[in-house]
Amino acid sequence: MALLWIVGIALAGLAVWRLSEAVFGASGPDGSKVRRRVAALFRCLFYGFVSYSVLAYAAGDRGSGSGSSDRQTDDVTARVLEWPAGQWLLGLAGAGVVVAGVWISVRAIRRKFLKELRTEALSARARPAVEALGVTGGTARGVVFAAAGVFAVVAAVRHQPGRAKGMDDTLRAFRDLPAGPWLLALVALGLAAFGLFCWCDARWRRVGLAARPAEPVSRRSRT
Repeated sequence: MALLWIVGIALAGLAVWRLSEAVFGASGPDGSKVRRRVAALFRCLFYGFVSYSVLAYAAGDRGSGSGSSDRQTDDVTARVLEWPAGQWLLGLAGAGVVVAGVWISVRAIRRKFLKELRTEALSARARPAVEALGVTGGTARGVVFAAAGVFAVVAAVRHQPGRAKGMDDTLRAFRDLPAGPWLLALVALGLAAFGLFCWCDARWRRVGLAARPAEPVSRRSRT
């Protein structure tokens, strides 16, 4: 229970951090661009939702525990499908999640995360390890997001709220595929790698003045 409270509070802090990036802008030369602010806002909402689920469970609401994201997803999709053009809205939302998942995976494979790290501070041994964690973890994270989006699209097409799945059931869906246990184990290892990469990101991320590499000194200025 103590670990649940720690995780829930940490996720709430992560949500507040993403909110600050949405309001004040993130670090880096393009931190104030609209796309970065919008992305930070969506991340704030996501981490806030997960934090609420964890803290509610720790506080005694067992309905917010195992399988809770699936039930809450069913409730949300059921309400959306009752709206005018609800199927289209749910389908577009699911397609957006799929695109986001693919974008996350591609960005990880292309090692775009290195731009946000102080790579000059990484040792010769640390850099390959950080790159491996970033690629593996980011790819697995994108796959899970994309799979959840596919389930939402299927729910919209078939007009069945129960077809949409939260993160809990999305992970269990991997288990039900051929060679599912092995695939689920790979996804789990990938998500664990992403967790380790987050520690590396916290250690070597470019923040504040470190977000902008020092400008090279010209020969004339040195003289």
